[in-house]
Amino acid sequence: MNPTSRNLSVFHKFLTGFFLAAALFLTGCQAGSPVLPPSSDYEQYTASSEQGETEISQEEKETRQAFDAFTEELFIKEAASSTLTLHSLLADPSQAGITERPISYGSASLNDRKADMEDTKAVLAQLESFSFEQLDEDQQLTFEILKEYLETALLSDGLELYDQPLAPTIGIQAQLPVILAEYSFYSKEDIDTYLALLAEIDNYYGQLGEFERAKAEAGLFISDASIDNIITSCEAYLIDPEDNFITQTFEERMAEVDGLTEEEKAAYRSRHVQVLKDHFVPAYEGLIDTLESLRGTGTNAAGMCGYPEGKAYYEYLVHGVTGMSYATMDDLKKAIETEMTSDIIAVASVIQDDPDIISQVYGPSFRFTEPEAILSSLQEQITADFPALPECSYTVKDIPKALELSLSPAFYILPPLDRYEDNVIYINRNERFQDEPLYPTLAHEGYPGHLYQTVYFINKNSSPIRHLLSFGSYTEGWATYVEFLSYFFDNGLNRNLQKVLMHNRSNLLGLHAYLDLQINYYGWQKDDVAAFLKDVYSISDEAAVSEIFQTMVENPANYLEYYVGYLEIASMRREAEDALEDAFRPVEFHRFLLDTGPAPFTVIRPRFKEWLEKQL
Repeated sequence: MNPTSRNLSVFHKFLTGFFLAAALFLTGCQAGSPVLPPSSDYEQYTASSEQGETEISQEEKETRQAFDAFTEELFIKEAASSTLTLHSLLADPSQAGITERPISYGSASLNDRKADMEDTKAVLAQLESFSFEQLDEDQQLTFEILKEYLETALLSDGLELYDQPLAPTIGIQAQLPVILAEYSFYSKEDIDTYLALLAEIDNYYGQLGEFERAKAEAGLFISDASIDNIITSCEAYLIDPEDNFITQTFEERMAEVDGLTEEEKAAYRSRHVQVLKDHFVPAYEGLIDTLESLRGTGTNAAGMCGYPEGKAYYEYLVHGVTGMSYATMDDLKKAIETEMTSDIIAVASVIQDDPDIISQVYGPSFRFTEPEAILSSLQEQITADFPALPECSYTVKDIPKALELSLSPAFYILPPLDRYEDNVIYINRNERFQDEPLYPTLAHEGYPGHLYQTVYFINKNSSPIRHLLSFGSYTEGWATYVEFLSYFFDNGLNRNLQKVLMHNRSNLLGLHAYLDLQINYYGWQKDDVAAFLKDVYSISDEAAVSEIFQTMVENPANYLEYYVGYLEIASMRREAEDALEDAFRPVEFHRFLLDTGPAPFTVIRPRFKEWLEKQL
């Protein structure tokens, strides 16, 4: 066992087995993002100062105009490269100047991935040609974010075959059908585009299969245990073309389109069933056949660091999904250990004062248990500590039963930028998630989590490219941070129980992040994990150890995406509270984070220092 992990055991021993709420939770949360129409009016540029608005030079005007044109052109190019990306971003692409809508999932081939890397280098060079000092404040923020995004992408140059597009729960094959089932119809053209796209799925999966073959030839294929889990996921989609969750949602989506005759609806239904039969089901059959044919070629049953350059690729993944401000992986590990220990101390303190609290931990009675009542309560609870939100609506749906075993406890689907009012949250009703309290889950997915932060940022930021870039740790870190805050809302629980549940949940997520790091970067094997869980958590169940180990192997850096973002935000809040004391206002701290928007924490942290100095 790594000696530093011993730092955790002193306090963990106090709670022997208490934290074995080891329901593995992949809070797979979101998909897609959207954008406001770019502006072509560059006439009036001014610079702000304490004295008011000041005119800027002609050279600065031209630089800012050129930068806006550059980012908008980049947005249009990237958005139009995938039908799903474009449709998730814009309900009406023509308003953003996008008139051609090619039918494509994008490319999954190795050659195209390498070509994309060369494009990334070219875009970075073009970005760096702009004078940073001549840009306005918002443009400078966009410049820094885009630069960091591109430079991080280049860390994977030459490591393309280490990518893992297939995974049991968060892989393409698991999530794409749900995205297709939620493909909104605003017009007849959307129905035709959807059917054409659906008919391309077997070709796209064929590209994924060839990519997996290339991985196998390079000695980088997954283990047989991972193959089994992915195939199980695929088998959930070997559906009856005439009666399945996709045909059900197809009918619902058609009903939203005005002007369709019954004859047209019948023709569309027939086409839809035929496409599912001829393309969708064969796509999954073909993927299963490919995986079976490659069985035995994967020699690494351990974490990412078990591959020749896996450690370097994992570092890229961590930087890519977290945008962390920690200088090294060792610094990150130390921060995780410190937070986990803090959680244990907090729980131990409560239990020492109130030993009976343990009996209340399992099956806590939140005041509200139904989704609508919970979301309504959350909207009321956040008014004091969070900025106001524009009017919007939401729909809560149950994940189709056929997909319950393949998907997360809940997730939120991002709306188009030009229809931000329409939001959808999915809930997994499977019994394996029955111990997951719905109240904090909907705080994570709804208010003040993903739905809230998405609608807020769409209305705050009008730079198209910002909405196209993904920074998962900011997004998931915020949702996790507010999920933990929701335990302390007026929700029917007493204060001691709120503390125990929140810190227990935080520690459980920290444990997953810690093991993710130890297995995929530091090289822990299953025996190391078993020894750690037994020594620190008194967990000796071999099946539980095997499931945890395999989950980390199949989803490298996934838990860090959630936990590191939470760590960064929580540590900034503590720093602000310590500095401002009674002058600290949660609403202003939240406004700073929300106004900054999705970005790497290497970009957010310096701005946080500036914000804090202004508050002082």
